[in-house]
Amino acid sequence: MVKYNYLKTNMLQKLFGFDPTQHKVRTEIFAGITTFLTMAYILAVNPGIFSALESQGMPTSAVFTATILAAAFGTLAMAFYAKKPFGLAPGMGINAFFVFGVCLGMGHSWQFALTAVFIEGILFIILSLFKIREKIANAIPSGIKAAIGGGIGLFVAFIGLQNSGIIIANESTQVALANFNTPSVLLALIGIVICGFMVVRKIPGGLLWGILITAAIGIPMGVTHWDKLVSTPPSIAPIFLKFEWSQIFTWDMLIVTFTFLFVDFFDTIGTVIGVSLKAKTIDKDGKVPGVGRMLMADALATTVGACFGTSTTTTYVESIAGVAVGGRTGLTAFIVAICFLLSLFFAPLFLAIPAAATGPVLVIVGVMMVSNTTAVEWEDYSEAIPAFITMLMMPLSYSISDGIMLGTIMYVLMKSCKGKESLRQITPTMWVLFAIFIIRYIQKSL
Repeated sequence: MVKYNYLKTNMLQKLFGFDPTQHKVRTEIFAGITTFLTMAYILAVNPGIFSALESQGMPTSAVFTATILAAAFGTLAMAFYAKKPFGLAPGMGINAFFVFGVCLGMGHSWQFALTAVFIEGILFIILSLFKIREKIANAIPSGIKAAIGGGIGLFVAFIGLQNSGIIIANESTQVALANFNTPSVLLALIGIVICGFMVVRKIPGGLLWGILITAAIGIPMGVTHWDKLVSTPPSIAPIFLKFEWSQIFTWDMLIVTFTFLFVDFFDTIGTVIGVSLKAKTIDKDGKVPGVGRMLMADALATTVGACFGTSTTTTYVESIAGVAVGGRTGLTAFIVAICFLLSLFFAPLFLAIPAAATGPVLVIVGVMMVSNTTAVEWEDYSEAIPAFITMLMMPLSYSISDGIMLGTIMYVLMKSCKGKESLRQITPTMWVLFAIFIIRYIQKSL
């Protein structure tokens, strides 16, 4: 028995970076399930967005399967190669640009867009091999890194409030508070209280239990619906390896590929930094250990995801939910991947959990993330203003990358305004990023 336990522990350590003196298998499993449940909305949302291309020969059912396969592959790469507790799946926002920007807006075929995603993935692999992404991630100042964590906290909380229906669109004020007489909104509010109770009482796996209890309460309220248990996964044959090479040297291909690359680049860096802050794995020099492997796993996921037939696959900010439960190793990511693969056959079961049950978890996780902002030197306005802009713009622009870019621009400007001593704090990498971001926004405005 002792020998068996030793072999099991040794195997977990080799495969996932699991340390029995610091980690618990039960905690990692709970964390993986929690992360998956907070990400599971992508199983419905991604095919829903791509349904606009059904008439162009891109079956929504095939996109459903491609979404799962891309998520599973990317998360397994994160589990075994990077040994980190991150979940990956086709990214929100960039999938809408794929469908409504490239295909319906610019008039290109979905094959053209998939080719751009594939090229983007190859470029990411090259950038990761030369550690360019890693150098940029480590070059971001500690104050901005802390603000990224806080900004992501506000962002995920906002997403949770939106998904659960507590915050709704409003023509006059853009957003508004929903009426509490709607069953789904009422369930979400109950869910926030339940999840809050779980973390206040420090119940192991509390956030996962919060999701399950809230979903169960939603059954008599008519919010949680469960029709059947098993379904057969649709084929991805109509969209598998469907690339269009005839236009790879065109100006449109360059623009589209660069847009995919740019957004995914800084979304991933922001997510990796933010979640690593929550996991307390950033070292004393402000660097993220193993960031190169994490970014490589992300790059491979994008490339393979394009082959399966879906838009850019990226590291999910919802991974914070699993980290909050206690996930720290690749075993958490492995559980996430297994859940995705199971959902190929048990989609009705997983999709039965409503957003009103998962949204509250993101709100509580947002609270946890904002604690990172104590590392910002709020008394020094050359640090405080860039940090605040970084945090503020993530939820307001609905983009992690825009928050990082605008915060970086403001950091260089504020340090330049303060004087020669502060000017020396701006590294050459930050000057390069400053110039790139300025050009990016000028190009975007034209």
